Amino acid sequence: MTEKNRRSSNIQSIERAFSIIDLLDSKGEMGISEMSRHLSLERSTVHRIVSTMKNLGYLAQNQMNAKYSNSFKFFEIGNDVVKHLGLRQQCAPFLRELSEQTHEAVNLAILDGNMVIYIDKIESKSTIKVDLSVGKRFPPYCTGLGKVLLAWLPDNRVDEILGAPPFHRFTPNTLTTREAVNEELQKVRKNGFSVDNEEYVQGLLCIAAPVRGSSGEVVAALSVALPKFTSSIEEKKIKKVSGLLVDVASRFSRSLGYSEI
Repeated sequence: MTEKNRRSSNIQSIERAFSIIDLLDSKGEMGISEMSRHLSLERSTVHRIVSTMKNLGYLAQNQMNAKYSNSFKFFEIGNDVVKHLGLRQQCAPFLRELSEQTHEAVNLAILDGNMVIYIDKIESKSTIKVDLSVGKRFPPYCTGLGKVLLAWLPDNRVDEILGAPPFHRFTPNTLTTREAVNEELQKVRKNGFSVDNEEYVQGLLCIAAPVRGSSGEVVAALSVALPKFTSSIEEKKIKKVSGLLVDVASRFSRSLGYSEI
């Protein structure tokens, strides 16, 4: 093989590797044969590239079904990109303000492929402790943050993200049908915020609001997580917290260049 042909082959392999990354980002877990069909590539070619990417730490393999997904390493890289773009830094004073006003756990999250991922948070001493640390990934249909990030997307994009129902049930309150999620997203658009009523973690109620960029697109979501209260206290608490949250999220959006006019 000549040097020119070798360079051409290397470039083609890079293009195919990025095609696999993009495919897994949009579809989630996939097997070698599935990727081969979607990309119209030989199975042996896909297997060779996927094996290399797995060895380098960019792909993870589910030991239960042998399927592959993009690894946590992309979050580490993306986290550095987010830092460079300044989203976390710009949000920091708003997170602190929200934490001081509510005395509850506050979170900043983005949609990453078909999952929601925490990129910053401030814990609360009073909130029940759950495994929801920075870098944690979870489905969007079962949390306040996720529902806010879905609410203003086109229906076909929401379908791609959610996949086929029924959706996995985490608690007795988890929404498991597309119809139930649709109704919830309509409420989010109407109210301007979402409520996760013990849908992902029992005993935890989460209120979230959208953060918009200069183009008006929802680029992130802010949330306040608080313990589940009795019905009478809960209604008052939701009203108070949602008002504070929407105000802070709106001001953060304006700081990113968003204008409601």
